[in-house]
Amino acid sequence: MASDIEIAQRAVLRPIADIARDLGIPEEAVESHGRFKAKISLEYLSSLNSRPNGKLILVTAMSPTPAGEGKTTTTVGLGDALNRIGKNAIICLREPSLGRCSG
Repeated sequence: MASDIEIAQRAVLRPIADIARDLGIPEEAVESHGRFKAKISLEYLSSLNSRPNGKLILVTAMSPTPAGEGKTTTTVGLGDALNRIGKNAIICLREPSLGRCSG
């Protein structure tokens, strides 16, 4: 089984501009901080006030299995599954998995 660092090093990051475009966020509302991070302008966020609120799903307090499936794995899987069935889902990890390497 690959270690956490080996998995992370194999990951291919997508430019944040591509992600914003896929989400329908206009380019002028995106303040890039490098190729992979950005802030969204408050003006753009305020323009969304007339839209209905989305749903928030919190994944918390799960004990990982021996294979390591815990909060992070469940959250990423849930986001992928919702997108696969046609929902517009985004995930946010406050403290991504430290895995077996404990940080």
